[in-house]
Parts: sequence; structure tokens; C-alpha cells
Amino acid sequence: MNILKFGGTSVGSQESINALIALLKPNAESEYPVVVLSAMSGITNELLEMAENAMNLQEYSTNLKEVEEKHFKVIRALLPASAQNPVLTKLKIFFNELEDILQSVYNLRELSPQTKDLILSYGERCSTAMISHIAKQEFPEAIYVDGSELIKTDNNFGQAKVNTNLSEMLIKDFYTTNKGKLLFVTGFISSNDEGRVTTLGRGGSDYTAAIWGAALNAEEIQIWTDVDGMLTADPRIVNKAFSLPELSYTEAMELSYFGAKVIYPPTMIPAFLKRIPIVIKNTFNVDFPGTYIRHGVSPSNLPIKGISSIDEISILNLSGSGMVGKAGFSGRLFSLLSREQINIVLITQSSSEHSITFAVKPADSLKALSLINKEFELELQVKKLEYPEVENGLSILAIVGENMKRTPGMSGKLFNALGRNGVNVRAIAQGSSEYNISVIISKADLSKAVNAVHDAFYADLKKTLHVFCLGTGNIGKTLFQQLENQMSFLADNNDLQVKVMGISNTRKMLLNPNGINLNNWEQELFEQDMAASLPDFIKKMRAMNLPNCVFVDNTASQNPVDFYLDILQSSISVVTCNKIGNSAEYEQYAAFKQAARTYGVDFFYETNVGAGLPIIRTLRDLMLSGDKISRIEAILSGTISYIFNNYKEGVLFHEVVKEAQDKGYTEPDPRDDLNGKDFMRKMLILARDAGYPLEEKDIELQNMLPPSCMAADTVADFYKELENNTDYFENLKNTAAADKKVLRYIGKMENGNVSITLQMVDQNHPFFTLSGSDNIISFTTNRYKDRPLVVKGPGAGAEVTAAGVFADIINVGKR
Repeated sequence: MNILKFGGTSVGSQESINALIALLKPNAESEYPVVVLSAMSGITNELLEMAENAMNLQEYSTNLKEVEEKHFKVIRALLPASAQNPVLTKLKIFFNELEDILQSVYNLRELSPQTKDLILSYGERCSTAMISHIAKQEFPEAIYVDGSELIKTDNNFGQAKVNTNLSEMLIKDFYTTNKGKLLFVTGFISSNDEGRVTTLGRGGSDYTAAIWGAALNAEEIQIWTDVDGMLTADPRIVNKAFSLPELSYTEAMELSYFGAKVIYPPTMIPAFLKRIPIVIKNTFNVDFPGTYIRHGVSPSNLPIKGISSIDEISILNLSGSGMVGKAGFSGRLFSLLSREQINIVLITQSSSEHSITFAVKPADSLKALSLINKEFELELQVKKLEYPEVENGLSILAIVGENMKRTPGMSGKLFNALGRNGVNVRAIAQGSSEYNISVIISKADLSKAVNAVHDAFYADLKKTLHVFCLGTGNIGKTLFQQLENQMSFLADNNDLQVKVMGISNTRKMLLNPNGINLNNWEQELFEQDMAASLPDFIKKMRAMNLPNCVFVDNTASQNPVDFYLDILQSSISVVTCNKIGNSAEYEQYAAFKQAARTYGVDFFYETNVGAGLPIIRTLRDLMLSGDKISRIEAILSGTISYIFNNYKEGVLFHEVVKEAQDKGYTEPDPRDDLNGKDFMRKMLILARDAGYPLEEKDIELQNMLPPSCMAADTVADFYKELENNTDYFENLKNTAAADKKVLRYIGKMENGNVSITLQMVDQNHPFFTLSGSDNIISFTTNRYKDRPLVVKGPGAGAEVTAAGVFADIINVGKR
């Protein structure tokens, strides 16, 4: 025989009640189950609101009529007219009684806990009476059972303590007397020795089911709700939360204690003592196996079973020298709170015994503060204790699982996930059983924290990166195309999902909390009526408060750079191909680096130097491995590389420059490339990454062009001056050719000195064979002394630059 409990959503509509009746058919084939019912969805809250309105002399009759009509509507829909009268009469009696009680509350302006329990009891009474009559159409043996007559409690209204022995005896006798009948029992409600209605508190209907199950030694207790069992996290917060096949009683109690609302700790105690399995199943997905809570669960590969959270919590901190070494202080404090029915959710104490921090429900915080101030008045006056204060706006996050005590590094993984996403931990508690680690954090960070921790512990799921992109030029467009093309590969091979949450250019911006479809981003952005505003874009990015965020700057503008520091300090990683930030003052460069380290995020800029070439990463890896850089030589301008690689016999210098411009290798004014300033910025970034705090003025930059060329008023005049200086360039080319050398514009860093000069190199030099518009860099180090480490390849172009940005984004995800 099974106990079946149906929650509010399972009895909340015509469709769900039909589903409930259909579920009873296979369960009734061998022996009728006992069916425990909650109030219809939302009714308990409405009853409470009506009671408070009546106490405050506010109108409540409209709500009462709506609740009445909600029940009558179901009856008219699901029962033939001939069968409606008995149940309508029964419910009308209930609603008349309820109206009389509410009128009394209105007249007396008083709502005692006893009266509140009586008012709330009508939710279960009405739903159970209604559904038992509906079930009679399929099961003539169905009867309505007022559970308050069989479950006996003390006088603690609102959270009554059950007299287990008496209740079990009454339930057994009633069940034996009504053998062969289908019992529909009111959940949640009970009564004291005087027969006055009490309630069993939060999760009371589940508790009713467990009490009946224990009394009758049921085979299992089924809790039918609107979710697929107990999930790894709240699905309203974590989209990737999944159902757990089974949990131990301890794991389920820990999860439910810290906020998992599918089931509540008191529910499990009677079943736990009798070793009766509890099954959480979905009324609206009956084929799903759900979650079993039982003794002797199978070994699991999951590091934790779930992440639970309490949305609203307040903490009080009591500290002072008067606590140190004083026996019985904690007992005095917590006995005081216990006497006043204040539940302590979490406790943590410093090893010096100088402070105790504890968490309570916000509704209890001011009462707790007042009690402490009175109890410890003397200690507070003589300043042996500091006056405690209440901190609100906090939440609790807890990770739970029996495997935790056998798995090293659980705390480290938890705090790394929180720290990397800028979630500050206010207090920590871990039981000696190591079944859970609980942390108190800001409520504003709860969603981000739960998602980040879920990603960290369930590695077989896809980690999600939330990306906000600035710039929709060639690089930005190409990046979106590459991301779209690689989505499935990233999921299959890197367990990574990249969601672009925001896009902005200089005209418009688009943000979508569900992610932007990269197949249609241009159309969406075009149709967007939100004008671009970089401060607003960053403000909205912060407000989303998502885990694993990356800000991507695909521009060449100073404006985004001004926000880098704030973004990093918001625990958001920055990926940029914009070299302005790293090549300005050294103080700014160092501030970016320090902020990334301090806030546990990444600041990646591989494309600042060699587009998609792994130059920055190679330098970083050499230094991290302890190698010493003695010399760096590089050609880091694709434009200049193309020009000198194609300046050969039979071709004039100005012709090659014009050809490079026609092919799009240069800026509209070729002097912007040929002046070497861009090359200089790249060498400056390399020098800084190599450990030298250099400024732009510290770099020796040789101008490869005669002064008259640089001083020309227009581009046309510039080309005339190039042609006028043909002899100068031909002399350089011929001199190099005579010595079997080639011209190369080379950046060099040695012993902290950086120069960029036009050189002639022979075939023994690694730059001799450079071709096309390729970039090349050689690292001479202690390990690569005789044969330098050389990186060579395309150093410009949207495809390779976007690929470099893409690689940086993925490296953020890996970390």
C-alpha cells in the first residue's frame, strides 16, 4: 500500500485533477492507496491575505467570493449536474463557516495564531472534499477524511508538534475500520487535545503523508508535484539543473533545510525512522521516474548531489572580549533564542571565541536583536561585548552530498567559482559530517553564484560563457560567424557554450537576457531602437549579474579603454584586440594587470601584437616556466613586411607602396603604417609583458622615410615625394643586394632597450626568407640560445584577428 500526496499545483485546475484521478487507477489495482491533498494552488496565500485584511478592517469578501467560485467552477466542469449538489452543499457550509470566522476577526480586530490556523485549514478541507466527490465517479468507495481528527499535536499553533504514538494509533484504527475504501485525507491540518485545529507548518501536507505512511508501514510515500523530482539546483535560477535519480535521507534533508522546496525536513523524519522510501514525482510527466529518497543509495559519480539556497536571510554578529574562554556563553545565547521560538539557520564561530555569527529569518531578526540587547545588557554597558547589528539583503548557498567527505578539493572548487565571479562570502559553515558547505552571500549575487557553482561542479554539463561584444566591423562580424560555426564543436570537444548576451557599435546596442541569435544578429541590431551608449551598455551588463562574463572590445577606440578597470573590478574578464589600453601610460597597463589578478578574472589581448599569432601567449609561457628572455626581434607590421618583401629588382619603392594600398594592406594614408608608430606600440606591449616598465618615449624609433615624405600635405603629395626620393630607396635596395641581403624593418628588445630600425639581413638571419605580409618574431632565451624560438605567420586580416579574439575567449572559458 502506498501513500500518495498531491501538492497545490496537482489539484489547482480541471486538467491537473483529471490527471490525478488517472494516476489513481493503476495504484488502486492491488490495494487502494491513501491520498493526501493540499489546498488548491494559491488558496493558502489568499486565505492568509483575507485574514490579515479582516484584522486590518480592510475588505475581504471579494477574495472570498473568488476562492468560492474557483472551487465551484471545477465542480461544475468535472461533475454531472446530478452529482453536484452534495459537494456544493458541503463546500457552501465550509465557506459560510469561513465567512463567520473572518467577520469575527474583523469585529475583534484580532488574529491569533489559533484563529489563523483555523482559517488556513479551509484550504485543505475544501480541496479534499471537492476531489473526493469527483473521484466517486471512478471510485465509489472514495471518502473524505478530515485529517485534523486523526493527527494530534500540542498547542503550538502554526508549527504544531505531533504526538506520534497517539496519532499512529488513531490512524491505524481508522484505516482498519475503513478497510477497502479509498481515503482522501486533508494534508497540513491537525488538532490538539481539545479538538482545536492546529497546522503542521511549512510542508505540512508532505508531513501528513509521512505520518500516515509511518503509521501504516506503507511500501512507499509518493510526493506528486510539478517538477521532475529533486533537481541539482532551483530550475528557476539554473536552466541546466537536472533531476537526481536518488538521494539518501541525509542528503535530502540537507538540501531541503537550505531551501529546496520540493520537500521539507520534518516530512522525512517519520519515513526515515521506518525506512520507508519517499518518491518525488511529476503529476504532469508521469513517465519520468522521479527521485527516490531512501536508505542504501547506490554509489554516485557526482561530486555533490545538489546546490540549495535560501533567498532571504539576516545575520547577527556578536563579538567582544567578554566571550573569550567564558563557559556557557553560547548556551546562554542560543537557549534565549530557542525559548522565544527563533530558529537559527546557520552558526559560525571564530576559533578565538571572540565572535559568533548566526543567521535567522528576516522576520525574526529584530526580535533576536532586542532579546540579545536585554539579555546581555550588563556586558554591553561595560563594553565586554560590542552592540550587535542586523545585516539584511543576504542569502545562503549550500552544496550538499555524501561524496564530499571522500573527495578532496571541494571547498577550493566552491570558493574558486565564487571568487572568480566576484561573489563575496560573508560567513561559512561546514558540519563535521562534511555533508554540506554553506556560505552566506549577498542576495543580489545569488543567481550568479548558483549558476557559477553549478557549472564548476557538474563538469559533464556545458560551461556557459556570457559574452558582451563591442564593435561590429570586419573583426566583430567575422568573430560572430566563427562563433556560430564552432558552437557544436565547442560543446562536443570543450564542454563549453558561448552565449553572446550583448552587442554594441557606435550607433545602436542590443542586449538580450536569453542570448542573441548569431544567425540574425545584424537584423536584430538594426531593428533595435536602443541608441548606443557605452556607459549604459556596461551598466546593463553589470545589472544582468551573470556568471562567467567576458567583455570583448573589437574596436580601435579610446572610449572602451576608459572602462576596462571598472569592468575588471566587477569580476568580468576582458578580451581585446584594441592595443590603445596596453600601449598608453605604463601605470594604466599595470593597473589592468593588477585588477585582473586581484579580482580573479582574465585580461587577454593576444591580438594586440600579432593578430592570430600566439606571440603574447608564447612569451607568457616562457616566463612562467622560468626561462629568461635575452633578446626579442620582430617584424610586426604586415604592411611594412609586404612592402619590403616585394621591393625587388625592376620595381620602384613608390610603386610597391601604391600596390600595397590598392590591395588594402595600408591605411588610407600609408604614412599611418610607414611611420612605425603602430609597430612601436606592439614592441612596447611586448617589452612590458617581458617585465620592463617602459614608456613610449623610451623606445628608439627610426623613421624609414625621408623627412620630406612625412611632411607632405596630402597623400598625392606624399607619393610625389616618394617618387622624388627614388634614388634614396634604390640605393638602399642595391646596397643590400650587393651583399646578398634584404631590407627588413625590425623591432629589437635586448636588456630592456627597445629599438625599431631599418636593417639589412643575410640568409643566416631568420627574417631573410619572410614573404608576403607575414609577421615574424624570434625569442632568444636561456633555453633557446643557439637557435631562437620563431613564430611566423599572417599578422593582419579580419579572419586571423577574429580567430585570435576567439581563442582568447575560449581560454577564459578553460580557466
